[in-house]
Amino acid sequence: MVSFASTLPSLVSFIPSPSSITNASRNPPQPGMICCKFGSELNNEDRFHRRDILQSVGAAVGMDLIARSSAFIEVANAADLIQRRQRSDFQSKIKLTLYDAIKANPDIIPSLLTLALNDAITYDKATKTGGPNGSIRFSSEISRPENKGLDAALNLLEESKKVIDLDSKGGPISYADLIQFAAQSAVKSTFIASAISKCGGNVEKGTLLYSAYGSNGQWGQFDRIFGRSDAQEPDPEGRVPQWDKASVQEMKDKFKAVGLGPRQLAVMSSFLGPDQAATEALLVSDPEVLPWIQKYQRSRETVSRTDYEASIFLLLKLIKDLRNIYG
Repeated sequence: MVSFASTLPSLVSFIPSPSSITNASRNPPQPGMICCKFGSELNNEDRFHRRDILQSVGAAVGMDLIARSSAFIEVANAADLIQRRQRSDFQSKIKLTLYDAIKANPDIIPSLLTLALNDAITYDKATKTGGPNGSIRFSSEISRPENKGLDAALNLLEESKKVIDLDSKGGPISYADLIQFAAQSAVKSTFIASAISKCGGNVEKGTLLYSAYGSNGQWGQFDRIFGRSDAQEPDPEGRVPQWDKASVQEMKDKFKAVGLGPRQLAVMSSFLGPDQAATEALLVSDPEVLPWIQKYQRSRETVSRTDYEASIFLLLKLIKDLRNIYG
């Protein structure tokens, strides 16, 4: 409890005691003395009112509150800045670790993308369960037929997680966040690789090209969806198709069940198996998906690939936050 009693003594000293009034009447003033009048001898303008004391106390209390609140705000702002800085540094560590791991294992990219999709697309709108919650890490879920061949991608992330957690000041990164960050890093690495290829293999020029014309500035928004907790048990079976065996209609139905449509199915063609070209050859057989496949194929042939990159960025952000959007 905060006490303001320390502000009172200096004010109380101005209030005369009864004995001082009596003594004043018995002892007439002497030359050279300064006298003060009290009681009935005072007119209304000269009296020291109780209201004046209360106003003085109120002013002192108010000033004290202002000083204390200002100090509290400064401390809170400083703490917030420190927390945001630590969060930013931690995310940079995550990206760098994943970038190095993917760069050393580029063939793992398709599996990382499918891992992220299969972890997220277990979301069920009716029961508000599933979604991008890291449940795919459980052996009973990763071993399901739809996740065949994804063990290597999960193993790579487990090794990366050990490195990332060593520098974490706020606790270990969740698998829910790690899997989606890995998909982001995998997609971004393919964009940069494409830019380098268009520059004849010159890494410096390709990186500069991507920074100038790619969707590099949008990735910062992806970082805002961070801090998701992990599921404590596998998601129910039967929610994820076997993409390499599913018909286009089955794919469309599954995407529709989580709020996605033909456009999103087209842009996610690289997530549906190791051979994007083979997946797109299947998808073009559907009249609803065909226009979007053609659109993104044209975009990938341009220098900037703006339409394709912007769409896949938005879709990655969407699947990472499925539970918050529909839950």
